[in-house]
Amino acid sequence: MPVDHVLRYRQGVENVLAERLAAVQARVAAAAQAAGRDPDDVAVLLATKTHDAATIRTVLTLPGAAGLLRGENRVQELVAKGPALADLPTATHLIGPLQSNKINAALRWVTCVESVASARLADALSARVGPGRTLDVMVQVNVSGETTKHGVTPDDALTLARHVGTLPGLRLTGLMTIGANTDDQTVVRAGFATLRTIRDTAVADGLTTATGLSMGMTSDLEAAVAEGATIVRVGTAVFGPRPTVG
Repeated sequence: MPVDHVLRYRQGVENVLAERLAAVQARVAAAAQAAGRDPDDVAVLLATKTHDAATIRTVLTLPGAAGLLRGENRVQELVAKGPALADLPTATHLIGPLQSNKINAALRWVTCVESVASARLADALSARVGPGRTLDVMVQVNVSGETTKHGVTPDDALTLARHVGTLPGLRLTGLMTIGANTDDQTVVRAGFATLRTIRDTAVADGLTTATGLSMGMTSDLEAAVAEGATIVRVGTAVFGPRPTVG
């Protein structure tokens, strides 16, 4: 393919990504304004599962990319893409399950682990985070009760949050959940409200750094913002369908 055709193709891809990102940011801003909130209080986290580093870099260097976060579901992708994205200032979150044998690899690349769902994992992170470093973490709560989702139950969330709050090397920044798998936005929003209530109780109990709520994705971000989300996790709305990975 001639060089000028390649350049035009790349510019076309960049334009599409920029338009999609702007549309997501407009949705977040509109949802925040409807809820009487400041749009700047809601960060957009790009869920980059299966997307290549070059495409991720394109989005993260767009003129409208200031304030974006990046989230990976799998440690192996963190490791694979880390070197190619290491020069970017974007904070990187792990938003998928973390096995104990992959903690060291994850710690090399992440600034926050959103998927702390057990005291055992929290203890292991605290033990391995290393001297002189504080790792941001969030407690993952399964508000829907669906067996396909990770996270502690709402009844156990405060106990885990209090435990995390005692551990050296960790800073509890809030709670995370995945909304119910249903088209009924009333049900979805009720789950988000449950998470907000748990957060409010945690803060009132003295966990003053645990103000964050990571909840809401492409299909339900408006409901999440209405219930107080401080982070919404968006993938397909910006990147399009995920590439097939064998």
